[in-house]
Amino acid sequence: MTNSKKRTLDRLDVSILRTLQKDGRISYVDLAEKVGLSSTPCIERVKRLEKEGYIEGYYARLNPQLLEYNMLVFVEISLSYQTPDAFQTFNKAVEELPYILECHLVSGDADYLLKARINDMSEYRALLGDMLLTLPGVKNSKSYIVMEEVRETLELPIQFNPGR
Repeated sequence: MTNSKKRTLDRLDVSILRTLQKDGRISYVDLAEKVGLSSTPCIERVKRLEKEGYIEGYYARLNPQLLEYNMLVFVEISLSYQTPDAFQTFNKAVEELPYILECHLVSGDADYLLKARINDMSEYRALLGDMLLTLPGVKNSKSYIVMEEVRETLELPIQFNPGR
């Protein structure tokens, strides 16, 4: 967000954000109608929400199975040393890995939690053995292969809280 002080969202801002989360390709005319504004003020609000950092981008959601990324895997990674330099080196190295969708520094038994999409067990072996375990500072890993994807969404549960 470019402003140092966070602006309070009003009911229309929240309605715009909710609508765009469901359909980022909606036309400004349809968005304006859906939230109860005319087109020009609606466009101005969207541009302001983008400028202020509330909207970071627009994405196409792809079908991983049709693109032959049939396996979803979560991997816990523990590092040998928990120093700022070790974290920075690991972060930089993991940025280069093509199958990693998400990488989070976490609290708990592991240092990192990674989310990866791969095609099959041979790619999993390559991901784990040839990529992840060769990253700088990796002590060990623990993997979870997803058997069924129950729910996955990028939508945030945005609430309108007047006066907040």
